[in-house]
Amino acid sequence: MRLTDEQWAILAPLLPPPQKQTRRGRPRRGDQELLEGILWVLRTGAQWAQLPRPDYPPKSTCFERFQEWNER
Repeated sequence: MRLTDEQWAILAPLLPPPQKQTRRGRPRRGDQELLEGILWVLRTGAQWAQLPRPDYPPKSTCFERFQEWNER
């Protein structure tokens, strides 16, 4: 599911701000692309492992951000 610019402008302020990154590693992925992957899973009812890889970020990254947002 791809978000339009108008949809993203509405949803972006509702997401919690990123926590300060204290560990080394890869830079944090953008919220919009991860939200699109999360919405795809929720909309289709598919398992995280079925997330189409070339179209969306890795399943583990989407799932971790989904969990982070749920906790916050």
